[in-house]
Amino acid sequence: MSEWLESAIARAQGINDWLAPKRADALDLLANSQWPTRKTEAWRYTPLRPVERSQAKVLTDEVNLEPIAIADLSAIELVFVNGKFDPSQLAKTLPDGVSIALGRDLDSAKQTDALNAFSTIKPQRHLFGLVNDALAQDVVIVTVAEGVEVAEPIRISSLLSQSAESHTRVQVSLGAGARLTVIEDVQAQGESLNTAFVEYNVAAKAYLEHYRFALQTGTNVAIGGSHFNLHDHAKMHSSIVAFGSDLSRLDTDIIHAGEYADAKLNAMYLLDNKELFDLHATVEHAMANGTTQENVRGIVADRARAVFNGRIHIHRDAQKTSAELNNRNLLMSDKAEINTKPELEIYADDVKCAHGATVAEIDKQALYYLETRGISRSKAQVMLNFGFINELIDLMPNAALAEWVRPIIRERFAQMDVE
Repeated sequence: MSEWLESAIARAQGINDWLAPKRADALDLLANSQWPTRKTEAWRYTPLRPVERSQAKVLTDEVNLEPIAIADLSAIELVFVNGKFDPSQLAKTLPDGVSIALGRDLDSAKQTDALNAFSTIKPQRHLFGLVNDALAQDVVIVTVAEGVEVAEPIRISSLLSQSAESHTRVQVSLGAGARLTVIEDVQAQGESLNTAFVEYNVAAKAYLEHYRFALQTGTNVAIGGSHFNLHDHAKMHSSIVAFGSDLSRLDTDIIHAGEYADAKLNAMYLLDNKELFDLHATVEHAMANGTTQENVRGIVADRARAVFNGRIHIHRDAQKTSAELNNRNLLMSDKAEINTKPELEIYADDVKCAHGATVAEIDKQALYYLETRGISRSKAQVMLNFGFINELIDLMPNAALAEWVRPIIRERFAQMDVE
């Protein structure tokens, strides 16, 4: 066990609040967990040295930070500052049928329900999910009543100061037939360390539109997860946009717990310098007639490294499942690295499934052609590569978010060197 994990366990042992039973469970599992090494399959290409050498600390001083504005987007702002929920930024009157509350402020019956639901969707195999179980200061509970369609998205922002450590946790529950959009993003200043996990329970015939923007770069260490439980005829559409940092790791789990559930996951990552981004996506088809479409695309430049592990598990009772996984990657440097591992594990015999992965290099002849026509190297890169990612941006249901992220990605392309 590492010194960092030993310190985290010691700090968690000193906390006594309404989450104590779940914290005790997490601490028991952590005490018997091995610190990941190169021999640990789930962390084989993602060394944890940035965590071990991190000097980030939990900061107690009050800091005024606000999320970056997104043009043409009106949202219900749910903001954490250095790991602490800031209720002052939840300024809007909530729509009828929507509840947002800290777990410690719930009455005993609702608190018991929240405690029973805590960490039931996120699998126990996620080491840093257990760390988050143990160190989260509280849990923000978001509930949408049956049949309620929420017009404005809920934006969950985790804001970190220089050298701050934070561990944030949110539970989102959609009642039957409800509709909701949720945006997750982390904004970090300088060296920091955060774990940010959200669990979603999507009831029968409900629809969740989900976004996660992991755009922190530099010396930040960001480890988190988005975890989904889909019931009968539930639908979700998730979009992930990520850059790299010293260590950026995201785990997403989708559980088809009901029949005719439908999941769409589109993810894109753009890495430069010596950055690292690791995406582990697992889909559990536990019931029949479910569908999954998963498209993941990455562009990696300089000495950056990308890791993608996509696993689709078709259980024995999940007959008539349709699932497809596609990972496409573009290398912009001879020294860039991509480790991709798509997996299909099938135990049902009446299914339609496919998976694939490709890794290619930028077309240097096309790049040279454009340069000889007076187009700068940076603009030529954008012209050649933007369509590769823009195809997934076009699939974002929220036009304001798509238009907001497009110039950010163009600027990112312009900074990436081709060798």
